[in-house]
Amino acid sequence: MGEWITSIAGTEQGATLASVLALSAAFLHAVFGALQKGRHDPWISRAAIDICYGLMALPIALFVVPWPDGPLWLALAGAVVIHIVYKVAQAQTYQRGAYIVVYPVVRGSAPFFAVLAAMLVFHERFNAVQWLGLAALTGGIFALAAHNYRKVTVGRETLVPALGWALVTGATVALYTTYDAWGIRLAQNPFTFLAWFFLMDAFFMPIWNMRRLAALPRSELVPLMGRGVIGALVAFASFGSIMIATRIDEVGRAAVLRETSTVFAALVGWLILGEKVGARRAVLMAVIAAGAMIVEFAA
Repeated sequence: MGEWITSIAGTEQGATLASVLALSAAFLHAVFGALQKGRHDPWISRAAIDICYGLMALPIALFVVPWPDGPLWLALAGAVVIHIVYKVAQAQTYQRGAYIVVYPVVRGSAPFFAVLAAMLVFHERFNAVQWLGLAALTGGIFALAAHNYRKVTVGRETLVPALGWALVTGATVALYTTYDAWGIRLAQNPFTFLAWFFLMDAFFMPIWNMRRLAALPRSELVPLMGRGVIGALVAFASFGSIMIATRIDEVGRAAVLRETSTVFAALVGWLILGEKVGARRAVLMAVIAAGAMIVEFAA
């Protein structure tokens, strides 16, 4: 499987698969964000998810995929540090702001930063039409956040610092997307990078939140770990999809498609949770989707 993925990198088949994987990651990331911003404190939810995906990754890393070589160990260590910064920023964001406001800001800022980083690191170039598509996507996402901001009545006193943290989180999303795309290229088998990343990444949040976990009532442990198992499976699929997409196609295009997660988040709220979309939100969702399609097909 790993050899086949490597063999289709840079081909038309690889580009098509990368688009499918990036859109899958978008949907799954919307689900993952909702899981973390839910019943439990975001710090505790993230710790439970990390514990579960570390345990799941352990046998795969030790017995299934090849072990990393020297340069890949260093790349993995750097990836873990960047993701720690990302997790802290994300938890600070969700702790302070309404999910429907801060999530679009995180996702709206990330693709712009990611495209710039891909230009510097991988020498990718967007043409004028793709930049127009990126502007439509980013502008639509920020407009959606502004629309939601006007409707929020609870916790408005903490929304300004939450929005600041959301921009920081967006920048770290772009940073880890670009860095991890570089790191997975160092691995002969891309699943080596993924398995060992999930294993190494699993330690920080449980250790950091040990007191919070210890103080949790026993009656909450079962639902928390149930959320952790679901979140771990979603994390594997979401992060794995976007990383494979960046391995076989351009990083910038994959990053932009992934940020259609804001559209999927709104659709989940409408179709499953019964939330009203409204004409304005529907138009903004269409603008976001159109921007992503322009970037995809104007290459």
